[in-house]
Amino acid sequence: MSQTVAEILDAALALSESERAELTELLAASLTSPPSSLHPEWAAELRRRASEVDSGKVKPVSWDEVRRQVQAQLDAGDSPNG
Repeated sequence: MSQTVAEILDAALALSESERAELTELLAASLTSPPSSLHPEWAAELRRRASEVDSGKVKPVSWDEVRRQVQAQLDAGDSPNG
């Protein structure tokens, strides 16, 4: 890891959890293709999901909102899956 990358990582780790999640999303969105080590079926699934988000068919939900919804379900004694 280069010194610059290490410095950026240190700065990123100092961010709050929600800021790190936002940064992760922004960095992932900046990649034009999935990592080459990804299985071709996973790469196709990632492209399909990205296309759905780009087209507006699917609206992303923030991690904070997902966590809030799951916690509400757990507090109510409901299963997060239904």
